[in-house]
Amino acid sequence: MTNLTFRQLRYFEALAQHGHFGRAAEAVAISQPALSVQIKELEESLGVALFERGPRQVRLTGFGEVFAERVREILRSVDELGDLARASRGSLSGRLRIGVIPTVAPYLLPRIVGDLGRAYPGLDIRLRETITPRLIEELTDGRLDTAIVALPVSEPGLEEVALFSEDFVLVRPGEDAGKPVPSRERLREMRLLLLEEGHCFRDQALSFCEMQANRPREILDGSSLSTLVQMVGAGIGVTLIPEMAVAVETRSANVSIARFEGVQPSRTIGMIWRKTTPLAQQLSAIADILRRSGSDLRFAAGEAGRTVIPAATGQGAPA
Repeated sequence: MTNLTFRQLRYFEALAQHGHFGRAAEAVAISQPALSVQIKELEESLGVALFERGPRQVRLTGFGEVFAERVREILRSVDELGDLARASRGSLSGRLRIGVIPTVAPYLLPRIVGDLGRAYPGLDIRLRETITPRLIEELTDGRLDTAIVALPVSEPGLEEVALFSEDFVLVRPGEDAGKPVPSRERLREMRLLLLEEGHCFRDQALSFCEMQANRPREILDGSSLSTLVQMVGAGIGVTLIPEMAVAVETRSANVSIARFEGVQPSRTIGMIWRKTTPLAQQLSAIADILRRSGSDLRFAAGEAGRTVIPAATGQGAPA
């Protein structure tokens, strides 16, 4: 046990996360043989196996799972010591690991990376795009410093700061331009295209339509907003997308955009971070920058979908 090193713990955590020697080695920037040697030495020091080794994947043993929880706590504490030193210097510099959900990343990241680079020239931004549950897990484990998600997430250990709100718009085939916008009741009867399970935007769209996720009806899943819009352009159905995605996703698809009458379906985008992080003050300052970036993007993107077509007589307007 006296031979354990922080380097070994970093390598262990990478292998536990990726479940593959090659990907873990790439993540920590060493060769695969070197990683294997370090893991073997770690197991020899402990006197117990940490991984079950298979032909394509490695899995944590029972002891390895318990060990992994303690290792993450140790590494998170070490990282927070570094964050404490950075916070004491005032201006933020060095590595900043930001997670972003897929329905925000392609549209907001190009703007915020530039804005943050100008505000903090010494900042080394590391980006991670994945769904909200994984971002929360990685943020809690200390693998991310902050994340941009749809609020609320309602995690007791995380701080939530709202950045901006945006509406959802209806995407229909191009030949439907000028037709009355379907009511929420009518939308439930149409072939609705949604993101696959795990995306919070899927849940938000279902909530607006007052539909259950497990309801036996014709819902087609896609892996991205781009896929959904292209499917609509091919005449397969209709979908909802956030305002910020309109300009990017509709420029190469034969689709029409319309807004619902009355109260619009919408979401709030915000930043989250650990309540214990020493970088809370700096992250709050970054949130102010992202709030301006997002508001500018929302205004520009919203101009692409301003036409509102009245709901058909007798169908009613969506609430």
